[in-house]
Amino acid sequence: MHEHIAEAVKEPDVVTVPPGAVCLRFETMKLYSALGAVRHLLDTGQVKPGDTLIDSSSGIYAHALALACHRYGLKCHIVGSTTVDRTLRVQLEILGATLEQVRPSKNLRLDQNLRVERIGELLRENPGYHWMRQYHDSIHYLGYRDVADLIGKEVPEGPLALVGGVGTGASTGAIATYLREAGRDVTLVGVQPFGSVTFGAEHVLDPDMIIAGIGSSIPFQNVRHELYDRIHWVNFDYAMSGAVELLRASGIFAGLSAGAAYLATLWERERDDSRTYVFLAADTGHRYVDSAYAQHGQALGLGAMRPHEVTEQHELRHPWSTMDWPPSDSALLRGEPLLVPGAV
Repeated sequence: MHEHIAEAVKEPDVVTVPPGAVCLRFETMKLYSALGAVRHLLDTGQVKPGDTLIDSSSGIYAHALALACHRYGLKCHIVGSTTVDRTLRVQLEILGATLEQVRPSKNLRLDQNLRVERIGELLRENPGYHWMRQYHDSIHYLGYRDVADLIGKEVPEGPLALVGGVGTGASTGAIATYLREAGRDVTLVGVQPFGSVTFGAEHVLDPDMIIAGIGSSIPFQNVRHELYDRIHWVNFDYAMSGAVELLRASGIFAGLSAGAAYLATLWERERDDSRTYVFLAADTGHRYVDSAYAQHGQALGLGAMRPHEVTEQHELRHPWSTMDWPPSDSALLRGEPLLVPGAV
């Protein structure tokens, strides 16, 4: 029996998806991140019950942090993207969290910059608030050890390929880290939207692809680039088509990042079927009904979608590009840090 709904909701469904892939379908994946981080903060005395935790979110993390705060008796304030819908706003209000949304914007860069600026203002006005820094602090890796343990139990022994959104790096990066520490042979495949700076695609814009959870217009300091073996950049049309095909093929109703991860999984498995492929569906598809699923009549079939294989970022182009990581001209190979990993 669970002591709180957060513990029950966080657990994913482990589903076989033909041909030969496994989907971890979460309702709110970032509950692992939020619960693990909040427990650590309380255990180490950095916060205490009654304190206020704040952060920026496009939606998934807002729900996760609100539930974690409800679980442990903390206050929660979210600076949200315009993608936070009415269903989530009502839940946050009833849970006791407060939400303010930045003004509407047409691209990921402006949306994230506005939210970060507002966080800075709030901290100056309320120095007692604790900023969770989901984009920067490696504390968010901690909770994902449980996901790695689950994969270790549910997925047969042998080489794995883990596929999913990069986001802050505290999901795919963390899960792969713990699996590798346990001795598993893991290839890590990250999924990004065009326009994200995280792996150098800021010069190729996609204004329709506002999925802040898998890409960034600002440097995320807890992304550990050296953990990744392959990167896929997928635009809105292909991510939507992938999500529709995933629902049609398996019944899994998930977000756009899952659609992109599904495409990447199928392509990678075609290249190398010696591994078991595990891909992440970080959230359900409910908030994408109007913006994506309603366009299912325009979805492309799987056979029509193939990526451009590139070797350097300047070759990236719509609708789908992929490359080995690190590229030949990567700063990693020259020993230069791209971002500062770990807590800041």
